[in-house]
Amino acid sequence: MDHKSLIVPHDFTEVADAALKHALVIAAAINADIHVLHVVEKRTEISKAGKKLEEIVKKIENKANIKIVQHTRIGNIFDDIGDFASETGAELIIMGTHGAHGWQHITGSHALKVVTSSSVPFIIVQNDQISENGYDDIVVPLDLHKETKQKLTIVANMAKYFKSRVHVIIPDETDEFLLTTVKANIIFANKFFAERNIQVTTEIASSKDFDAEVIKFAEKTNADLIAIMNLQKNQLFASITGKHEQVMITNSAKIPVLIVNPVTKSNSVQFYFAQ
Repeated sequence: MDHKSLIVPHDFTEVADAALKHALVIAAAINADIHVLHVVEKRTEISKAGKKLEEIVKKIENKANIKIVQHTRIGNIFDDIGDFASETGAELIIMGTHGAHGWQHITGSHALKVVTSSSVPFIIVQNDQISENGYDDIVVPLDLHKETKQKLTIVANMAKYFKSRVHVIIPDETDEFLLTTVKANIIFANKFFAERNIQVTTEIASSKDFDAEVIKFAEKTNADLIAIMNLQKNQLFASITGKHEQVMITNSAKIPVLIVNPVTKSNSVQFYFAQ
């Protein structure tokens, strides 16, 4: 199995520690190293930040003896996380999100801006709740945007690693044409996961407040992960208009969210987590 890399941006907060705990479970499952990254604004801050990062890594419980590499660099998180991911060939970035007093204010909208700056998928976490088995149940909202099917390959590969159950939720539609598309999506999702020997269920929910329905469904299924697309990726004001994405990554149930940027023909990248 090829060796892989995960990135954990760390800002010396508890939620960053939570992201590191998620990364350790994922790394053990997919045979990956973890690169912990802290970004500073001035060269004079590097030494102190590096020592602090070293202390955090030493304290973390690392049962599987995962290789953890520490990095401190000058810049800003909105540019450097994506650049660093490209340099390391990372499979995945695991990042915490928190209130307005965290690292360069990584709230929902700012986290989305960081996600949009990289072609690498992110898992956004709000706490350290992850079992040793990883992600047993994954909820996948599948709306009528054509890009949403792109995440299915990543979800399927992750489900293979963790032996996850996948729960697809699709918005109901009254329009006859859209209803036909909904039914086609159900058939597609069932076939896609069945061909890969992944247990799958499908649910149709009200389209009036689909975001709320997704979170409610995720709670009902005891989901460990919600997988969404960042449909704001190619929009000019992505960092402030991604309402759906922000609601998901800061969901009230604090369920981790896998968020994937859509791939275009001119910006094609490999699907990650290939086995």
